[in-house]
Amino acid sequence: MFETLLIILAFAFYSLFSNAISKTVLTLPLLFTVVGFALSGPLEASVSPKVIHEGKKLLAEVTLILVLFADASHVRFRQLAMDWMLPARMLVIGMPLTIALGTVVVTLLNPGAGLAMALLTAAVLTPTDAALGQAVVVNPKVPPHIGQTINVESGLNDGLALPFVLLGASLASMASEHLSGAALAWEAVSEVVLGVVAGIVVGWVAAVAMRWAQARQVMQKSARAVLFLLAAFTAYVLADLVGGNGFIAAFIAGMVFGNTYKHGAHFISEFMEGAGQLLTMAAFLAFGAFLLPVGIAHASVSNVALAVLFLTVVRMLPIFISLTGTGLSSSEKLFLGWFGPRGLASLLFTMLMIDSFDFPNEAELIACVSLTVGLSILLHGLTSTPLSNWIAKQK
Repeated sequence: MFETLLIILAFAFYSLFSNAISKTVLTLPLLFTVVGFALSGPLEASVSPKVIHEGKKLLAEVTLILVLFADASHVRFRQLAMDWMLPARMLVIGMPLTIALGTVVVTLLNPGAGLAMALLTAAVLTPTDAALGQAVVVNPKVPPHIGQTINVESGLNDGLALPFVLLGASLASMASEHLSGAALAWEAVSEVVLGVVAGIVVGWVAAVAMRWAQARQVMQKSARAVLFLLAAFTAYVLADLVGGNGFIAAFIAGMVFGNTYKHGAHFISEFMEGAGQLLTMAAFLAFGAFLLPVGIAHASVSNVALAVLFLTVVRMLPIFISLTGTGLSSSEKLFLGWFGPRGLASLLFTMLMIDSFDFPNEAELIACVSLTVGLSILLHGLTSTPLSNWIAKQK
């Protein structure tokens, strides 16, 4: 298939020139979104809808499982309590405020959506993207405490936002599935609790097993990445078997693994920077090919307004409030508020929710998410260098 060859060539081109591209305003999300959008028509014409549907779902599931486990594996409870005061405040105070404000804004601008769809939209658009924020994190001109805060927040808020995403999706689909409020509440609580339990068990067992194998020198270093994959997918499968949520299990398993395994988990970062990047390329290509065209087709004044508000007021005001009393200047608070780009997690949540739940007005959700992510890819990509230079001069 000619389209497949073009996609392979795009992957190869980026891999060969990735270092040169990183020194320009171009980013991986922007490039592969454009490639996907350019190939949207040919792919829709040559690939059956069933294959597209199943392919999107598989891609979203695999990528989200690995991203949740990998991001959580870098969390250190002691550091979070002692050194990560800024991201902790943004996650514990800023994130719930963002979801609440986003729900109100969606309800006001699109009253026909209903409260449940408003909550789902706000929750899906709350997580920030580490890949889109990487240009700021690695910029030597950005103060270290600012870069670290962006990195930690983007690594954790996808997993922490997941229960709100699931709650919104469940509430939105409740009418069509004829579930009572009590049944829905019990189902939601049991999924979260059983997911957490499965994650704790798998994360602890995987870490102890790897420590045992390394202490006796019976495991090759190259096998660590394989065991990372096995642990992530085992957590998901075990949770699903016992009636829990597999994505929550993967997130908790990564957190427990990272705090139990005593030899450092650098091999997870190395895997995600290599083979894991291929999944990121594919996810943004799928966004450009299958979600963005739907978003543009259903674009409206209210959806464009929502996209702008989610990138500005809905994100920046709660973050500014959450950082009050931390000693940061107003410039630093605004900088942290602005650099909350939306990307991979929002796309994966959207693809999974529309495939897993049946709720009305899903085209409106796709439009709002697509426009927000599309604007974020463009605006955060263009402003990362000039605003990094600006924040460096504020001290």
